[in-house]
Amino acid sequence: MSISSNTEIDTVIFDLGAVLIDWNPEYLYRKIFDREEDIQHFLNHVCTPSWNAQQDAGRTWAEATELLTGRHPEYTTEIRAFRERWTEMLNGPIAGTVEILQELEEQGRHRLLALTNWSAETWPYAWERYDFLQIFEGILVSGAENLKKPDPKIYQLLVDRYGIEPDKAVFIDDSMPNITAAREFGIHAIHFTDPAALRATLEQAGII
Repeated sequence: MSISSNTEIDTVIFDLGAVLIDWNPEYLYRKIFDREEDIQHFLNHVCTPSWNAQQDAGRTWAEATELLTGRHPEYTTEIRAFRERWTEMLNGPIAGTVEILQELEEQGRHRLLALTNWSAETWPYAWERYDFLQIFEGILVSGAENLKKPDPKIYQLLVDRYGIEPDKAVFIDDSMPNITAAREFGIHAIHFTDPAALRATLEQAGII
């Protein structure tokens, strides 16, 4: 979605995982499984994205782990590793996007907020580890709200909590369903693919 340079934007909202922070379960499971096909089978059929998303929506890790180990007892150790070794799924900041965030902060022309699908239990680790998160005026964490993208209710909560005018805000996310939901809510949205493409879009829109 193109954003005209004539569009008045006063708020930039960032997703975090895969936009500012490189998170991927494969980083961990490459240490656990020897074969790529075993990694993909496990992440597609055992610890699936939809299973993990429920933790982002507020389900506890204890409940989630018990559920899966009951269904797949042969993978008990590997399932427990998803939470016990969760930090090994993090590969640090995505430098080019962090630079954009810091540039926006230096310009001081836009409010900077974050909207992330993230478990409330694992969020404190990220908050303590990544100093650039302090730049944001506010961060809405799905797991703490028992709501997750792309539910329209989480966009409404964001708008209400921070007094955002949707048509003056732009949202950056790597997930097309989340982008579509934001646009349907009236928020301008940019589908994130890489920092260079994001920078080009923001420059074209006159945001940086």
